Amino acid sequence: MSVNPPDGPQDGPDPNQPQNPQYPQNPQYPQNPQYPQNPPGNFPPPSGNNPPPPGNYPPPGGNYPPPPGNYPPPGGNYPPPPGNYPPPPGNYPPPPGNYGGGYGAGLPPTLNVGDAISYGWNTFKNNAGVWVGIVLIAGVIQIVLSFVFGGFDTSSDFSDSFSAWRILGSLVTAVVGYLINAALIRGALHEIDGNKPAIGSFFQFGNVASIIIASILVGIMVGIGFVLLIIPGIVLAFLTWWTLQFVIDRNEDAITAIKSSFKAISANAGPLFLLALALFGINVLGLIACLVGLLVTIPVTIIASTYAYRITTRNAPV
Repeated sequence: MSVNPPDGPQDGPDPNQPQNPQYPQNPQYPQNPQYPQNPPGNFPPPSGNNPPPPGNYPPPGGNYPPPPGNYPPPGGNYPPPPGNYPPPPGNYPPPPGNYGGGYGAGLPPTLNVGDAISYGWNTFKNNAGVWVGIVLIAGVIQIVLSFVFGGFDTSSDFSDSFSAWRILGSLVTAVVGYLINAALIRGALHEIDGNKPAIGSFFQFGNVASIIIASILVGIMVGIGFVLLIIPGIVLAFLTWWTLQFVIDRNEDAITAIKSSFKAISANAGPLFLLALALFGINVLGLIACLVGLLVTIPVTIIASTYAYRITTRNAPV
């Protein structure tokens, strides 16, 4: 029986395949004498006597020197923030309206008659067109009312003066006159507070009832005073001079405004009486100048008297 060789590659060279003489099968490489190879199967035992792994490292960093704890304490003792800054500027002139005292920054501390008249003149001069215009408007209104309710009747019939129409006309004319006077004072307050008024600014007041009531009460008081030998009437007219200033500027009611005027003027009676005499003389000169001078003297008078009011009462409590 013949034995067939097993399938697959056999150990050793295939006798049927030509051999390449340059690349012999299974060459034997020379061993490097410096690195001898262990014969197979005789590996050295595991290195049990190797030196132990280094175990004497310094202990983990738990004994580091403590963090520096002697830093200076946190800045709690810094010098306090500067707290003595100068206060914000405060004495600006107040906006126009019914505000209290403490106004008049930039005005002199005391009243001087010459300064008041000079202030009235210079202020008028710087806004002359508006002031002349408002006085002309006031004059035209009064003339129209007189014509409507009385005409130019020169009748000698005395009883005609007490007709219902004439009485109504007198009341309407008086009330309009009170409001015109209030408008001029409102304009003067605008000027002194640093707000140059236009025509419409003169009528920026809302307490009309107090203006009318205060004007009627003052008129009655002064009328009774003139009946009592004139001198009491002059005194009452002088002491109630600033009634409408207190009504318009501080929004006081009629009785309170009359009391405030009494108190303020009586406390400064000397210089204010001299101012009143000077302003009366100026208006007399305006009247003599064919009434045309009143277009100048009325505004100057109103501004100067309101200037005196502002200086005298600016620090008074409301």
